[in-house]
Amino acid sequence: MVLALAAPNVSVGAAPIRARVASGYLTGLGDESASMFANTFWTRLHTKIVRYIAPYDAAVHRDSLSNATAFIHAAQAAHVQVLVAFYHSEHTPTVLPSVADYSYDVRKFVKLFPHVNQYQPWDEANRGNVPRLFSSPSARAAARYYQAVIRACRRCTVVGVDVLDQQYVQPTLRYIAEFKSEIGRLRTRMPTVWGLHNYVDVNHLESWRTRQITRAFGGAVWLTETGGIVKFASVFSNRHGVGLTRASKVLRYMFAVAASEPRVRRLYVYNWTGGVSSSRFDAGLTNAHGKPRPGYVIVCRQLHAASCVGKLSKT
Repeated sequence: MVLALAAPNVSVGAAPIRARVASGYLTGLGDESASMFANTFWTRLHTKIVRYIAPYDAAVHRDSLSNATAFIHAAQAAHVQVLVAFYHSEHTPTVLPSVADYSYDVRKFVKLFPHVNQYQPWDEANRGNVPRLFSSPSARAAARYYQAVIRACRRCTVVGVDVLDQQYVQPTLRYIAEFKSEIGRLRTRMPTVWGLHNYVDVNHLESWRTRQITRAFGGAVWLTETGGIVKFASVFSNRHGVGLTRASKVLRYMFAVAASEPRVRRLYVYNWTGGVSSSRFDAGLTNAHGKPRPGYVIVCRQLHAASCVGKLSKT
């Protein structure tokens, strides 16, 4: 999930997008709740891919493992392919694991879920540290985590460094360059798939950050997390529901950006459930009660699914 985002000016026209002849990317959903799979509105989308963020040490903590197991088993029952993105521990979020500890925990996770064959070593690796909340790895550490995952699962597709675009893109580009340099130093195979969260770009109705970052990657790109933000702290909130309107506009633009970039092969909309009062970040396609919002209709129509229009939530 995105950490910080300046308020977009949605009153101006969206930045022009160069259309490509045919978009060949897959669209899926990202969420951390297995209840999504029981929602008939999710079923109507007929998506074949989902993404789940798991603590890197989920395999050694009963609570984290229980949540991961419920989601992955529900996805498998629905015949949906799961991309697992590892992240900081829920128990020690400000402590980065040693490569040895990370390798041990990830190997154990891979063995527990033999049908999962797609992984990300660290979610939003360039996000930075927030005191008392969480820590993020350096580009050098991220490269070593990547190496650990490909060694733990040689049959798997492992996404290279997964980054957030951010308001100012230069630090992100430097992070990618440093990651690539470390991969070369480690003599590890260079990733063929890269992960990007382009929240800042699409929520400003812009595309230049996405273009620069995909060019820096130089390979296939999965938009592993993206979407229209309804509320982030107080930045996008509005008691009259303007956040829902702007989020649906952003989602429409998000698909246009993805279709304009030949390197984009997948797009995971984040997330499914919104409207939770305790959450500072809300980009949900449904409200806390599982009812569809206007953004859901945008996604549904993009996927050419049936029965997209129903009674929409205003929360």
